Amino acid sequence: MSYKPLVALVGRPNVGKSTLFNRITGRRLAVVSEVAGTTRDRLYADAEWGGAAFTVVDTGGIEIEEGRHTAPLSEDSERFLPLIRQQARIAIQDADVIVQVVDGQSGLTAADREVADILRQSKKPIIVAANKLESTKLWDTVYEFYELAVGEVFAVSALHGAGSGDLLDAIVDALPRRIDEDEIEDESIKIALLGRPNVGKSTLLNKLLGEDRAIVSPIAGTTRDAIDTKLKWHGQDFTIIDTAGIRRRGKIDPGVEKYSVLRSIKALNRADVGLLLIDASEGITSQDAHIAGMMSEESNGIIVLINKWDAIEKDTYTIQEYEQTLRQELNFMPYVPVLFISAETGQRVHKILPEVVAVNEFRHLRISTGQLNKLVRDATIKHPPPSKAGVRVKFFYTTQVAVAPPTFVFFVNKPDWVHFGYQRFLENRLREEFAFRGTPIRMIFRARSEDRFGN
Repeated sequence: MSYKPLVALVGRPNVGKSTLFNRITGRRLAVVSEVAGTTRDRLYADAEWGGAAFTVVDTGGIEIEEGRHTAPLSEDSERFLPLIRQQARIAIQDADVIVQVVDGQSGLTAADREVADILRQSKKPIIVAANKLESTKLWDTVYEFYELAVGEVFAVSALHGAGSGDLLDAIVDALPRRIDEDEIEDESIKIALLGRPNVGKSTLLNKLLGEDRAIVSPIAGTTRDAIDTKLKWHGQDFTIIDTAGIRRRGKIDPGVEKYSVLRSIKALNRADVGLLLIDASEGITSQDAHIAGMMSEESNGIIVLINKWDAIEKDTYTIQEYEQTLRQELNFMPYVPVLFISAETGQRVHKILPEVVAVNEFRHLRISTGQLNKLVRDATIKHPPPSKAGVRVKFFYTTQVAVAPPTFVFFVNKPDWVHFGYQRFLENRLREEFAFRGTPIRMIFRARSEDRFGN
């Protein structure tokens, strides 16, 4: 598993961070609007340039408390500044490269200087993207942004793509050297503890370790930095990555919780198996589902832990009813195991590490080509593939090309005709036969002619 560096787009509202995010990633993932503060959730996506892979994070979403204003606010409103400062500080802590995005048309503002003052104190590579310069005639205006004294300035138009190549070249040049886990000879199973603040991640870490190695507090977000802790269990080495919240004791700035996603991304890039903690007393929230989706997209092994189960009033059917609701909310990953635990009392905590080992083994499971082709042949006979105008999809050959996650390539005559429903049918057959408990699997359909296979 290779660690992908993080590139954070930072800046005041309405400078075009989301548009630049879409430009770099090549996908319209971020909501783009002329209204400041449109981005409500941190968005991230993988990108590649010049052979270098990295993850881009759109740090938009500087929010104002609802009901506190009725008219549009100036971009330098003092209400924004605390959150802008917090946003910049988090980028300093967790990003490998920071791109400060500014509005090249409107010129320097007080908020730009506020962000730069914070970024200047870091040792992270910083690049300034002077955006919204659709006309190259305006590119000479970027020189004023060198006053920020944080790094080189690039004139770009995220909307049209002008100057984006030079910006990406600079980003790639600033990326840290990619380190493969094989290089550092770390064969431990890496576990990321994930979940909303105050769901019990640090308490669970302490219970797994059998000692108080992490500070535990009822204040959400006591743990400010990701913590790596080594653990040996029955001869197996583990590295536990605690991603507990980023908020501090005392006053908590509004809107800061969303920035924990960046830390979770970094942990997932390094993890083999993710433990998603859900507070049993609060039920499954949209943020829980968002984190689960992020874990699925990263192709980590996944185990769901329903924590604080000791605080729930129960009868004979409580677990079954709760799990049924959970699986309805997380219906995009029915393969995940669910454990009902109490990190506080230790209830069922002893079942976690054996489940982690099992899920990790399924992530690395290889199926022989002969077994795969027999399974696909039997499946297509039982449930024939789709057809159009009398022409049916033919499956010629299937092979597994990778593990972690298990990845299968199906050679067919019409790959575009293999719709989502039939793909799900094949995935279900694979899971019925080989389980792949707790791990996503990838299925690739490639075109091959009959002649290629001697038919």
